[in-house]
Amino acid sequence: GSDMSNASNSCFSMDSMDSMSTVEMNSSRPQVSVSSSATSSRRRQNQKRQKRKFPANGSLSFPWPFLVLALAVFRLVKLEIKSPLLYKNLRGETNYYTSKKIYIPPSLDAANQRRLSLDLGNGNCKWQPPTYDVPESIDFHKTIIAGFPSGDKRMIFIQMEALAGWPAKDEWDFEYKGITNHPFIKANYPHHEGIWGWGNVADQTILMVRNIRRSMVEYHDILWDIGYAKTWEDATLNTDKLYTERPPIEDFFEWRDERVLEECYWYGWFIDYWMEGGLMRDIYTHKLTTPEHWNMLMIPGGYAVEDLDYDLVVGDREVTPSFDPHCSNGDVTDGCKPKAVISAEKLRDYTEGPAETTKIANVLMNDQRMGKYVIAQEAWDCIWEELIVRGKGVKTVYDRPGLTEHDYNFSAEMLGGMIRELDRLIAKYSGNKWNSNTDANRIVELIVEHRALIQVEFNEVNSGLRKLTDRDFLGPKERRRRLKLKEKDNKLGTQQTKRKDSSKYFRKLEREANAQKKRKRRDMRKLRKESKMEGDAMP
Repeated sequence: GSDMSNASNSCFSMDSMDSMSTVEMNSSRPQVSVSSSATSSRRRQNQKRQKRKFPANGSLSFPWPFLVLALAVFRLVKLEIKSPLLYKNLRGETNYYTSKKIYIPPSLDAANQRRLSLDLGNGNCKWQPPTYDVPESIDFHKTIIAGFPSGDKRMIFIQMEALAGWPAKDEWDFEYKGITNHPFIKANYPHHEGIWGWGNVADQTILMVRNIRRSMVEYHDILWDIGYAKTWEDATLNTDKLYTERPPIEDFFEWRDERVLEECYWYGWFIDYWMEGGLMRDIYTHKLTTPEHWNMLMIPGGYAVEDLDYDLVVGDREVTPSFDPHCSNGDVTDGCKPKAVISAEKLRDYTEGPAETTKIANVLMNDQRMGKYVIAQEAWDCIWEELIVRGKGVKTVYDRPGLTEHDYNFSAEMLGGMIRELDRLIAKYSGNKWNSNTDANRIVELIVEHRALIQVEFNEVNSGLRKLTDRDFLGPKERRRRLKLKEKDNKLGTQQTKRKDSSKYFRKLEREANAQKKRKRRDMRKLRKESKMEGDAMP
């Protein structure tokens, strides 16, 4: 028994079994015979067990522990998705235990997983383009960005897009393509380049004010409306079939100067319209006017300037203040008067620019329906840096190659017209009626700065320090004076005095462009109506 026990114990040590000598195994034959048989059997069984547990390559035959662990993780994730306990604990919204609240930016919420600008914390951010596919189910508080045609409204709406993550849409796109849920609306209305195309979906307004001189430089490229403005060749590209005669380019410059000089009146009239909540005024005299006269003014190219004369249409009759029905009928929920006045020049200023972005963001925060989408306040300066300093986002007027607004000069006549209009605005909005109005004070502040710059240029032109060329904005008087000098030098005075007046050509060209615009609007309305009828007819 003792020998069997010793033999049995020896089977658990492969090394000791292998080390036994043949002489030792044969020393007790009967017992060894039984012992070695049992030992061999046990040894084979143990070897099989060892192979099952530890294969020769050292790996498990089946990863049961890992499978169990994976199932446990899957179960945990599934439960967390259904009832986010960790999320609630971090937000302090659970009673399981008391914990310190940790701020999780709203941009990480499932409802806000869009391509909005990223708040990286500690005032850092990363610009992202907005989500261009706007769901119709979201109730936005919508903002109009109103401004005289100049390209700088884009500067403001790309700030809004970066701050809130939703896109802007042009007034003409609303008119042609139909009403959509875009929360930011770019508008030139009531200028003749604009249209009230957004119906009654807007809630508030921001007024963009830019230097009148710089606005005219940018705007002159669109004086001939779509497709005509940038060069003489572009302006006449599609007109060969309409007219048999092409005037010289000097005539175009003369006509352009007259139009731009008129636009100085439109500039001030545009500001008055929004500041006074849509009050109807004449463009050229700025007097209160009648709905009849107003409706004539609202038809682009529909009447010659002389036919719109205030004394001719209104005369001496007493005029009761009337408001644009869009404003008086509540097409803008909070009214047409602006919630803020934004400076395009200051927005690009490296010192004052961040403050303009803050003004824009604060307007969006006026209502929680939009405010909840605005990036954290500590990241507002970073958004400004991303767009202005680093040049992220879509192209703006400041990215345009070639000539810039500083490459054009203005004659004393045209600069004088600008100064007179600015003087009128300064006197009006610094008066007793307006001196307690924050937006009026801002307009006066901006326009006083603009006037000072124009006055410097006016003095330089009068002193001869600033030289003018024929392609500059000369105004009718200066251009005629130069023409007479050319006639004298070339001894062609007699012939040139008989030169044909081409002003009718350009007015006809402009009216044709406006007629094309009207036809397009009519066709789009018809198409939308037919599409709606087809949709209603479908079972």
